[in-house]
Amino acid sequence: MGRIGLSQNFQSHCFLHSTTSLHTQLSKAPNFSPNFKNPKAITACMAAAMPALTPTSFGFKNLMETVTIDVHKAEGRPLNVPLIAPFTIASSRLDKVENVAIRIELSNGCVGWGEAPILPFVTAEDQPTALAKAAEACAFLRQSREMTLNLALTKIGDVLPGHDFASVRAGVEMALIDAAANSIGIPLWRLFGGVSNSISTDITIPIVSPMEASELASKYRKQGFRTLKLKVGKNLNGDIEVLQSIRAAHPDCLFILDANEGYTAKEAIKVLEKLHEMDVTPVLFEQPVHRDNWEGLAHVSQIAKDKYGVSVAADESCRSLVDAKKIVQESLADVINIKLAKVGVLGALEIIDLVRSSGLNLMIGGMVETRLAMGFAGHLAAGLGCFKFIDLDTPLLLAEDPVFGGYEVSGPDYNFSNARGHGGFLHWDNIAWCTSTSEIGGSNFMLVLLFFPLLFSRSEPDEISSGVCSLFKMRPTPAVLQL
Repeated sequence: MGRIGLSQNFQSHCFLHSTTSLHTQLSKAPNFSPNFKNPKAITACMAAAMPALTPTSFGFKNLMETVTIDVHKAEGRPLNVPLIAPFTIASSRLDKVENVAIRIELSNGCVGWGEAPILPFVTAEDQPTALAKAAEACAFLRQSREMTLNLALTKIGDVLPGHDFASVRAGVEMALIDAAANSIGIPLWRLFGGVSNSISTDITIPIVSPMEASELASKYRKQGFRTLKLKVGKNLNGDIEVLQSIRAAHPDCLFILDANEGYTAKEAIKVLEKLHEMDVTPVLFEQPVHRDNWEGLAHVSQIAKDKYGVSVAADESCRSLVDAKKIVQESLADVINIKLAKVGVLGALEIIDLVRSSGLNLMIGGMVETRLAMGFAGHLAAGLGCFKFIDLDTPLLLAEDPVFGGYEVSGPDYNFSNARGHGGFLHWDNIAWCTSTSEIGGSNFMLVLLFFPLLFSRSEPDEISSGVCSLFKMRPTPAVLQL
């Protein structure tokens, strides 16, 4: 292996300054010899070329302890996206997505993206609260000194504690982790374990009329979806009619029922009885009773499993590690549904470790999210490879896709590339662009010309601008590209 430098590092996307700590790691790599007079000018993303930074030797725990975070910019903005149709569940109705996008740019120029999803009566935050708390967390990060990713995430947990701010905390954590992964040029699915680079999801049919449900089931059948998740819990008889219409339209599908706390224990058991009479056995019955009805959850779980062979999942009932321990210790459910917006990224990883060691099964889901949050969760699911049930479909329910890059979608299948981080980004208002070429030296100008195609094909606009300006010490001028 020859020297690692600009001339050979065609995987580099940033042209940005690395942190001192990352340069220290690079300098210890075999045959490492930077061909810059100032070694700190080595691109942060050059770490992608290091043999030492492979999924087997450099995972998420290594990232937490060894990569430092020096936040240059951090901001949260409204992320409003229309839905194809209203999204109705037992506990709420959503007519449009009003989430919060988080953008964090490190001093090395690498950018991370996160999303705080808002679902009324499910997440504790509404959009104004989420924006205010995101602004508070972003201000804290901008004012903080350089620190390890682990310390940064811990401090964000202090700023945004508990379930009340879990969705915003998850969005900020996503952005920080994405930025750190971008800095070393590794995709998140590799950092989280590298088990796979793809997943297959179910797709959700919200509470609609039997006719609408039949049309959706037929549509999803043609698109290749094998598992349909049906929202129930508002009207027991109506739910049975919808199930019958879906069964007629998609006779070979697998069913997941999700009551979103809508039933009493007696009603939940009656639904299973009716389905048994129809010769229909759901693969999963999610959150059949109210989140605090622990006795009812245990009763439905026992009857469902012993009499009908149906597993029951705890979703809204699991909003913390304490809840997860209770569910495991008291055998209250067979499956725990992990949602980053309920517990944050670090909280989710703690619960995942607990559930895996307990012998219970895992499900991963989300709120109504764009491909920013879903992409992060998808990378987590693919990398860990431990989820029996995957419910990451809500970007497919949106009328628009505001996210550029990211994973590729083919029906129910999501494929994650080797792009750094989770690979998705937004066009964040106007971008600053360097229009002055007089400040660029001859050889450096040739480097810009050489690498522009690579930059445009593999970087987001914000990074191209800040990266080139940083490398050649140019003064950014007002935006010339309107996005």
